[in-house]
Amino acid sequence: MKKSFKSAMSFFSESWSELRKVKWPGRKELTSYTIVVMGTVIGVGLYFTVLDVIISHLVELVIR
Repeated sequence: MKKSFKSAMSFFSESWSELRKVKWPGRKELTSYTIVVMGTVIGVGLYFTVLDVIISHLVELVIR
């Protein structure tokens, strides 16, 4: 039990020291990254929506 507790404490201690080394993005960078991600998500969503509508129409034509 003591060994696993010691290992867990060591893990959290090392993790915390690694987090201190991270260069966190500033407000401007974070805003631009968020805009890029949201744009990509919207673009991919629209692409699959259009693809779904096209495939649905094709399947409907084949079934008739």
